[in-house]
Amino acid sequence: MAKEKIKAKGGLPIVRGARKIRLKELSIFTRQVSAMLSAGMPLVQTLSAMESQTGDKNFKPVIIGIRARVEGGAMYSEALTSYPTIFDELYISMMRAGEMGGILPDTCARVATFLESSNKLRAKVKSAMMYPTVVIIVSLLLAVALIMFVIPVFANMFSDFGAELPGLTQGLLDFSDILTGYWYVFVAGVSGIIYGFKRLNKTDKGQYKIDEIKLRFPILGELATKVAVSRFASTFAQLLHSGVQIMESLEIVGLATGNRVIGDSLMDARKTIEEGQPLSTALEPNKFYPRMLVHMLVAGEQTGQVEEMMDKVAEFYEDEVQTMINGLTSMIEPLLMVFIGAIIGTIVVAMFLPIFKMSEVVM
Repeated sequence: MAKEKIKAKGGLPIVRGARKIRLKELSIFTRQVSAMLSAGMPLVQTLSAMESQTGDKNFKPVIIGIRARVEGGAMYSEALTSYPTIFDELYISMMRAGEMGGILPDTCARVATFLESSNKLRAKVKSAMMYPTVVIIVSLLLAVALIMFVIPVFANMFSDFGAELPGLTQGLLDFSDILTGYWYVFVAGVSGIIYGFKRLNKTDKGQYKIDEIKLRFPILGELATKVAVSRFASTFAQLLHSGVQIMESLEIVGLATGNRVIGDSLMDARKTIEEGQPLSTALEPNKFYPRMLVHMLVAGEQTGQVEEMMDKVAEFYEDEVQTMINGLTSMIEPLLMVFIGAIIGTIVVAMFLPIFKMSEVVM
């Protein structure tokens, strides 16, 4: 297990270098803990059983460490804080609320369901973006290969014509010369852009601006908004179901939406609530929140059923995300074919245009 260093947090050590566990593995672990606790098995015995059941070599020492801390007198939620790379604030807060309310088995079951839902949503979005990304990258690499290795062969043949080439052909030949002669400049430029983007995304202002652009982007911005709203509603509902206070819930949810703009707005909403205003009043002026969310939140506040309303909102927007992903997938495929055809077709036409006009060029 990774070397431990003491850090002031409940008097327990924080494990440095503990490898992050897959969300699927964490949801299975949580579900099994819930089942054993519901069957009346003590927590320490449950964790001992999980040690032998897990097939993840990175997760096993983590479970051993948690069991050792619980045996030493620590609360379960407190023991989890030793592994911040695995158990985030959301997970720990819900476990803490479950322990304090005496409903840890039910809380574990609720968290497991939440993790499973989050994993499905993440997989859907990732799967939808993977195909077009791979196709675009392969197409660009193919185009670069043609420009750098095939076009120079045609260039030698065209040089014997002794006549002015068509503008499209000449432009492509010039670009081929530049790319072949100064390829390292292009590589350095692309690398610099990627590095700069990553550096920008690590700053508060840069991350906020990037996330804002994501929300404003045509079509994909709508998808990003629905994903963020779904995460907010689902996470917020689960925290409230677990007994976490609304102020603490908003702080945790702000870190779990996956979008800095949405997250910061939730942190600002806490100030409005402190002044005695309902959450719906705080969110209503923000144009990134769909009106349906605000109306459902108002209804929940008026009837005292905020958790139930947020569950319905999360379910609705998860379905919306799935529907939108299916629509985008069916729309992207023909667009990608047009994109590939335009790139390859332009290169082919540029290369064969002088041949089609051979008699004119030779004369």
